Amino acid sequence: MAEQKRDYYEVLGVSKTASEDEIKHAYRVLAKKYHPDMHPGDKEAEAKFKEASEAYAVLSDADKRRQYDQFGHAAFGEGGGFGAGGFDFNSADFGDIFGDIFGDLFGGARTRRASSSGPMKGANLRTSVRITFMEAMQGTEKELTLNLKDPCPTCNGTGAKPGTSPQMCPKCGGKGQIVFTQQSFFGTVRNVQTCPDCMGSGKVIKDKCPDCHGAGYVTNRKTIKVSIPAGIDNGQSVRIREKGEPGINGGPRGDLLVEVLVENHPQFIRQDYDIYSVAKMSYAVAALGGGVVIDTIDGKVIYDVKAGTQTDTRVRLKGKGVPTLRDKNVRGDHYVTLVIDTPTKLSKEAKELIKKLDAVTGNSLTAAEKALKNKEAEKNRKKNFWDKK
Repeated sequence: MAEQKRDYYEVLGVSKTASEDEIKHAYRVLAKKYHPDMHPGDKEAEAKFKEASEAYAVLSDADKRRQYDQFGHAAFGEGGGFGAGGFDFNSADFGDIFGDIFGDLFGGARTRRASSSGPMKGANLRTSVRITFMEAMQGTEKELTLNLKDPCPTCNGTGAKPGTSPQMCPKCGGKGQIVFTQQSFFGTVRNVQTCPDCMGSGKVIKDKCPDCHGAGYVTNRKTIKVSIPAGIDNGQSVRIREKGEPGINGGPRGDLLVEVLVENHPQFIRQDYDIYSVAKMSYAVAALGGGVVIDTIDGKVIYDVKAGTQTDTRVRLKGKGVPTLRDKNVRGDHYVTLVIDTPTKLSKEAKELIKKLDAVTGNSLTAAEKALKNKEAEKNRKKNFWDKK
């Protein structure tokens, strides 16, 4: 008995109402995952790849998908494939899918990508800056000194010696891309790659500029100011537009991404937009109530503690937390854990007063001794009882 074919929608992991783009995306993920070139000799991966390709070939074609939705696998012959010989891959248009797959696997450019010889934005640059916890809470401005590239003034960014100009690349014919074929699971596949001689510009320089050596740019040491907003968290970045690498073929500069590294605070701990800290209170304040001075990012505040407050009680200072990045006036909360500050050095007079206080509030100083004596007395009582027996 022939093995039952799985539902094509199930194979791709999409719903029956999935759009064309969703089907294409699902297949692209599976094709990259199970491609035989990534799993040489793995028959299971090869089978899954073929199963996904068959499902995609049907569901990506409007007519075949309509037939499949109506008749299931029976729409394509007794075996569920295309004709008695099984599934025919040539009937499917895998087009840009293979361009994406082989571009990722083997370094080729995608076939649908715009020509590299056109204007392209320059690459982004990354750097970092270290700030204090309080600077992150209040916002700050820092200066960064970086090596940045600028168009060479001698050749005006062309890279060619003055009086000369770049020439068309003979390898790619000025297209910036070369086409090559590659053997795959399906046979010969046409792929496109950025030209290695001109790096996609479509032009080569024979007589290089003596100042930039054909690069088209020179490096200068520059100081840039970066404004860091209040509420920024450790690891987040600030983007400075068009302070990155120069563009290609007249394209705009890339951006400068500044990662912010926030130092730890000895007293405050941040979690999202809330702050946590600990504040000490005396036994007298905990028992009778009173004011406790609490440090916040805005300075010191006085919090009124209720009489009978226990140690490790947590209170909330609403709106005293971290400013949000969208609106610095909207803030998180500050949670404070109150702990009793037990004195370590007491005068003789203070000790006597505490003993007197303890005597009228439960005699806790002798409670353990009394409990032990009671336990021994109970033990002896039971022993005498059994001895009399």
